[in-house]
Amino acid sequence: MIIAVDFDGTLVEHKYPSIGNEAPFAFAILRTLQEQGHQLILYTMRSGRELFNAVQFCQKRGVTFWGVNENPDQHTWTDSRKVFAHLYIDDAAYGVPTKPATEIGLRPVVDWSKIEIGR
Repeated sequence: MIIAVDFDGTLVEHKYPSIGNEAPFAFAILRTLQEQGHQLILYTMRSGRELFNAVQFCQKRGVTFWGVNENPDQHTWTDSRKVFAHLYIDDAAYGVPTKPATEIGLRPVVDWSKIEIGR
């Protein structure tokens, strides 16, 4: 399965352009998904130095991405900029479980303890 994962508010708390605190269980679950053979795409609004920092942050936690803001195989069948995946995990996606922000003014973060992906 191809899984596109957002960064801010999903893998970490919102602190852009800085990197917020890790969302509990996020990286453990992503490592398990990688071990099961799923292809992960980092799908984020970050660009430039902030995107580089996010990718490095994830790599230091044992998560490497098959694609970053792209599906590497998609060009063979479409020129669309929309990134194709079977599943999208994003704090702004309808139905994704979230926890309240830990600080006033911040947005909620994905509650990874409630994420269940068919194995």
